Amino acid sequence: MFRRLNQALPELLLGILLYGIVIQVTGVWFAQDRLRYSSGLWIGIVTAMAMAYHIARIIAETIDCMDAHKARVQITAKGIMRYAAVVVVFSITMYFDLGNLVTLFLGVMGLKISAYLQPFLHKVLNKVTRKGGGSSDETNTMEREVKM
Repeated sequence: MFRRLNQALPELLLGILLYGIVIQVTGVWFAQDRLRYSSGLWIGIVTAMAMAYHIARIIAETIDCMDAHKARVQITAKGIMRYAAVVVVFSITMYFDLGNLVTLFLGVMGLKISAYLQPFLHKVLNKVTRKGGGSSDETNTMEREVKM
């Protein structure tokens, strides 16, 4: 399902999840309130994954069916709505004291970190799934798209 939406989305979601695991394992030992640390982090990770899915969906919708002006307006409007939803998540977390806001922010930043690491993760996954085989045409195409 995710691969039909966007070729890089599954790897992006996997990167966010791996980032969350690394931050959880390394940081929980230094936290005074481990429950709030963990809950804030995973609320942020889920938010980042939802944002990645939403971005991929909006890109697919605007590419398929709109002219340039309408696409620009829709992307801007949906982007504002997405960030408003993130503010709502932060507000609810703060109001109900569901988690640490700093770790929630770190979790949401998993989207950025995963986006930067996605080309590397793509290469690693290709080597693992192809048992060390060489570069494929799909890999070369994605590498060219990332470099542009």
